[in-house]
Amino acid sequence: MNWKEQYTRWCKEVHLDVELKEQIMLMENDLTHVEDCFYQYLQFGTGGMRGEIGPGPNRMNIYTVRRACQGLAEYIVETGEKEIDQGVVIAYDNRHKSKEFALEAAKTLGANGIKTYVFSDIRPTPELSFAVRHLHAFAGIVITASHNPPEYNGFKLYGYDGGQVTSEVAENITSKITKLQDELKLQVIEIKQLSEKGLLQFVDEEIDRVYLEQMEHIRVNKQLSQSSKDDLKIVYTPLHGTGAYLVQRGLKKHGFNNVTIVKEQENPDPSFSTVVSPNPEEKASFQLAIEYGHRLDGDILLATDPDGDRLGVAVKNLDGDYVVLTGNQLGALILDYILSQKESLPKDGVLLKTIVTSEMGRAIARKYGLETIDTLTGFKYIAEKIKEFESNKDHTFIFGYEESFGFLIGDFVRDKDAIQACLVAAEMAAYHKSKGKSLFEALIDLYCQVGYYQEDLASLTLKGKHGTEKIQHIMNEFRSKKLDSIANGSIEVIEDYQNGVRYFSVSQKEEKINLPASNVLKFHLEVGSWFCLRPSGTEPKLKIYFGVRGEDLKSSDIMLTRLKEAVMDNIEGFTKDE
Repeated sequence: MNWKEQYTRWCKEVHLDVELKEQIMLMENDLTHVEDCFYQYLQFGTGGMRGEIGPGPNRMNIYTVRRACQGLAEYIVETGEKEIDQGVVIAYDNRHKSKEFALEAAKTLGANGIKTYVFSDIRPTPELSFAVRHLHAFAGIVITASHNPPEYNGFKLYGYDGGQVTSEVAENITSKITKLQDELKLQVIEIKQLSEKGLLQFVDEEIDRVYLEQMEHIRVNKQLSQSSKDDLKIVYTPLHGTGAYLVQRGLKKHGFNNVTIVKEQENPDPSFSTVVSPNPEEKASFQLAIEYGHRLDGDILLATDPDGDRLGVAVKNLDGDYVVLTGNQLGALILDYILSQKESLPKDGVLLKTIVTSEMGRAIARKYGLETIDTLTGFKYIAEKIKEFESNKDHTFIFGYEESFGFLIGDFVRDKDAIQACLVAAEMAAYHKSKGKSLFEALIDLYCQVGYYQEDLASLTLKGKHGTEKIQHIMNEFRSKKLDSIANGSIEVIEDYQNGVRYFSVSQKEEKINLPASNVLKFHLEVGSWFCLRPSGTEPKLKIYFGVRGEDLKSSDIMLTRLKEAVMDNIEGFTKDE
């Protein structure tokens, strides 16, 4: 159907949800808005789907959730009776409609005879990953849009290992979803009936308890004195999200008592009323935490995103001003701390990072004699590698991270885990303070040891059908024109992850890239710099990543600025050509 036919179909549905019907009536004179809501189905990618809340197949609503869950249900039923019995764990964050969507998921799965374990209140995403493993469930769902603006929500799907489903499984489920003819007619069973049939069980405190018990295994320096912990002044904000309870419990359990929470942001708020964006990658989200920090002379400011899987950290620089560490900087610090504190390291130990994560991690791992393995962007690929290591027993996982503030220390969770990262970041800060150093000074020391790596990220937000087409046009231009130089530097290697080819400019030879196909391009310059273009799989954005390595901070800053300006000029030129 075209968008007009889809729109008409929804308008004529007698039993359409009352709130959605009212929203459709309000938009009837805004045809551009109507087209965007109805011109396609919300894309179900490798990790699930994410979009603005509203009516229509291209929005998050009870019907698009039911459609996704029906596809999952058919996949589970097809897999076997054992998998049906194992059931599905469902968690949700504090966003608008999250609990409603979580219950719709349970009602749809229940209508297919599949049991669900539903958290009775909001929980962070990493706890869902843990719960799937702990309950031996076959799959997991978390309703969240992570750090996106308030108008968004999403649906993330997990496999039996606690990691986001593999591409193969996602494709299988997607094919089933695509065949569903009418999402408005899908059958559900009401919550009371599900409970009576034994197809729904609410879970909460017991999972919290065992999850926090596992945190004992991520202590890095068990000899760190209590006085060192008491001396550390921590300010923490959950940014109105799900992290407050578990982070505070975890810090206390690990002996950190000098913790002040940002009261204005402690309670869940689906509108995230005190921040423009609940994203700990952005300094603006730290505004209140920084005010607390100055007032209390805080040593470390911690901020978790709404679904508790990303951690941002702010520390004082040499001038006494708070700066937000990048995900690359924080990951490098945690990696070096973990490796430096171990008495011995396994010979087969491995650092896992993504292709857009800083090369600084590789340099640190090399310093300690460890291998680094790159994965595609997305923590699901790191989880897949951990699972592969368990099967082959050829590597030992040490640490995994990505530049977008995702970190994993203990593999009892198979997704990025800000709860774990908070505890280790606090321990790391206490350790360095006991040695007379701030975390910022520890970072400078690390630069001196392995090189001055600097990274940056630019995002082009291009919404709607035209925006999607423009992003693809830019990718096509970079893919077809094969640049030979940029920012006064020769391009030595071009990696095309969609076609699975690594091209060497000088020799004009090609080699295969042994990673799944993905619409990503990465360009390596002769001076060790690089940039990468990747359309987001969950947002209407083109993400452009930049990385350089200089002899000092000043030279690396200059290199980074020049590279970024040159690449963005090229993108602007390609856009004008359209």
